[in-house]
Amino acid sequence: MLQEGYAGLCEKVIDTMMEGVVVVDPRGVILSVNRAMEEITGYQRHELIGHPCSLIKSDACFSSLAAGGKKQCELFQTGSIRRCKCILAKKDGSLVHVMKNASLLKDSEGQVLGGVETLIDVSEMVAKERVITRLRRELSREDGFHGILGKSPVMLQLFSLIDSAAQSDAPVIIYGESGTGKELVAGAIHRLSPRSQGPFIKVSSVALHESLLESELFGHVKGAFTGADRSRVGRFEAAHGGDIFLDEIGDLSMNTQAKLLRVLQEKVIEKVGDQKPVPVDVRVITATNKDLQQLMAEARFREDLYYRINVIPLHLPPLRERHEDIPLLTEAFIERLRLKTRKPISSISKEAMETLLHYQWPGNVRELLNSLEYAFVLCREGDILPQHLPTPLAQRPPYPPRTMRKKGPAEAGDDKEALLKALEQAGGNKSAAARLLGVSRVTIWKRLKQHNLHNP
Repeated sequence: MLQEGYAGLCEKVIDTMMEGVVVVDPRGVILSVNRAMEEITGYQRHELIGHPCSLIKSDACFSSLAAGGKKQCELFQTGSIRRCKCILAKKDGSLVHVMKNASLLKDSEGQVLGGVETLIDVSEMVAKERVITRLRRELSREDGFHGILGKSPVMLQLFSLIDSAAQSDAPVIIYGESGTGKELVAGAIHRLSPRSQGPFIKVSSVALHESLLESELFGHVKGAFTGADRSRVGRFEAAHGGDIFLDEIGDLSMNTQAKLLRVLQEKVIEKVGDQKPVPVDVRVITATNKDLQQLMAEARFREDLYYRINVIPLHLPPLRERHEDIPLLTEAFIERLRLKTRKPISSISKEAMETLLHYQWPGNVRELLNSLEYAFVLCREGDILPQHLPTPLAQRPPYPPRTMRKKGPAEAGDDKEALLKALEQAGGNKSAAARLLGVSRVTIWKRLKQHNLHNP
């Protein structure tokens, strides 16, 4: 009676398991399945029990015997199956990825009584792995550099400078407008540097209140101020042996600037509430969207700190100065958003792409990504159309950026008349004139000098 109770309890336990369970006899005929197995396969129990296990179509479940070409359950050939990833065809024909384990059931004398298999649905895990693989492939694509996308001349030059700067231990400062990808550049420098095995600590100067910033950067000891009930390790100490990235360095107070200068000069920090110097081995990478020389003129930025952090300057071009990268960035962002949202959006229409190419992008790459995220909300399927884009993008500038690209770059750059016409259409903006002619901004300056047009 007690054994019958245990048998009933065991059956209930198996039926409540999240893993699918199937028991077969030595011939491969299904003897029992649990509820999870019904959900995984789409079959009801009465449709499975009494039928051969070949009814559960699996790409790894059977192997052909050399003689006679018959099929036999793999379990009875190998004796066990461990962590086998395979695909099942459900009753409705759809496919499901599972992780399968199986073993033989034997009596006390070693005679095979049958076999038991457990199956775990890993479809969601497989889907995530595919997303990660595709994103990794995207980050390593030929048109990019450690996650930074671009193939324009100015970006290729930047990639070369990043590679060189990474090999040095000197401070690096990244100049660029908001949304140009300064944090991506800092991350690339860290990954390419000899310090790549060390920590990479990021600090946003504007995200922290001035009263907390010093404690965040240098740490504090217990009792240093009201509420300091324990000691805290600062960001500089946490970055020991690696890199620290100080974003928006131009927003630091003069007091914090003075303490940062000491770290750069003496390689030591002092925790708040303590005068004991703590040595740190950290390479400092800073970034700003402000004009530090203007801040120095206004006595808002220390000159001595400026010369300490401005050892290796990197200048990120705004998106309006590398319009040729917009199709590449758009394609990459659409692919990411398609994987994220799983919406059946294939691409972007020619008209919508022209709208993107005409826009000046004051918010740079971040604004482009935000605009495409907005388009993914409005667009249900197919191609993204102009009406799916944010309203400001439809407000085109008074000149068409692509209308004068009829001549080759060398011919257009040498033509004085074409040069003057481009400058006139661009309102005197040399970067815009360069885009009109299909040449670089440097070429415009050279042609102006060649034709003695210093101030046309």
